[in-house]
Amino acid sequence: MIPRILGSCGLEVSPLGVGCWAIGGPDVNLGLPMGWGPIDENNARTGLELAYTLGATLFDTADVYGHGRSERLLGQLVEQVPRNSLVLSSKVGYFAGTAPHGYHLAHMRHQLEQTLDNLRTDYLDLYFFHHAEFGENDQLLEPAIETMRAFQAQGLVRAIGMRGPHRFALHRLHNSGPRTDKVVRFQALFERIQPEVLAVRDNLLTPQHRSEGIFAFAAARNCGVLINKPLAQGLLTGSYDPATPRMFGAGDHRCRKRWFTPDALAILTTGLDELRVQIGPTTAHVVRIALWSCLQRYEHAAVLVGFTTPDQIKMNLTCLGLAPTDEELATAREIMARVQTQLDASGEVFVDEHPAQVAS
Repeated sequence: MIPRILGSCGLEVSPLGVGCWAIGGPDVNLGLPMGWGPIDENNARTGLELAYTLGATLFDTADVYGHGRSERLLGQLVEQVPRNSLVLSSKVGYFAGTAPHGYHLAHMRHQLEQTLDNLRTDYLDLYFFHHAEFGENDQLLEPAIETMRAFQAQGLVRAIGMRGPHRFALHRLHNSGPRTDKVVRFQALFERIQPEVLAVRDNLLTPQHRSEGIFAFAAARNCGVLINKPLAQGLLTGSYDPATPRMFGAGDHRCRKRWFTPDALAILTTGLDELRVQIGPTTAHVVRIALWSCLQRYEHAAVLVGFTTPDQIKMNLTCLGLAPTDEELATAREIMARVQTQLDASGEVFVDEHPAQVAS
């Protein structure tokens, strides 16, 4: 994989990196399910090693993914390979522990120290503000920025990142919190934080105007981008069957998302069937077009693909082949844009838990 440079920070990364959220396993934070299904740690370790062997150099995690479990599993890879052959990214903010807030200054330092210990390294290449909620009247914003810059000055963090436009998890779930437009909010925070890298959700189900806007914003500022959820958390792989819906455990975030319900999956399946007619019949064909859709967004962007098994790593990192034509990408985006419109019309993405889908 030909390396890419993440904008002005100069970090060189593989265009496809590994997202390590899912290997944190089931978990609950802020009273919400925020993990995934049960994880086999041997599979996770083997998958991380295989990803490195296949050329991935970028690995992204967070302190809250399994409350350190994801970081510790990744740390076992870090211990086995030259540290300078990896670009390690983690995040702070969503786990508060006993602190009054996730961005409380002493807590931020404690979390960084714990993250470094978990990852078995003495510095992070990237450290992200995991969300944009900085307390009442943003009272923690400036101190948190100063703390991040201090980490950078001390050589503990090479580059600072923040998320693209989004809402705090609790605000999204309950439709609460500040009513500020999330794009306006993001732009204001960007000017104050001045991050070198953005974390952006993008996939074939993301509205085109939204994707084009954030990548143009990043390009105008020579900012690197990490693209997450390129396969829509597995929805674009066709692995969810509406006829036999999965049971999600209490610590699995999918139990509170409408797009994983049978009605939404039926819409998605129809769209994927149409897409396969155009690009090829296998899962690898669909994954290939989905990843290329993200890779061609911006030359200073890398794409993070999650996994739970080594087979998923192998498919994700070996299926790319030659780049699709502009016509092929346009067709795929047109088909899935219609699906996205139907999904949005079916209801909010974030909903209260559906008892029929939550395993005890």
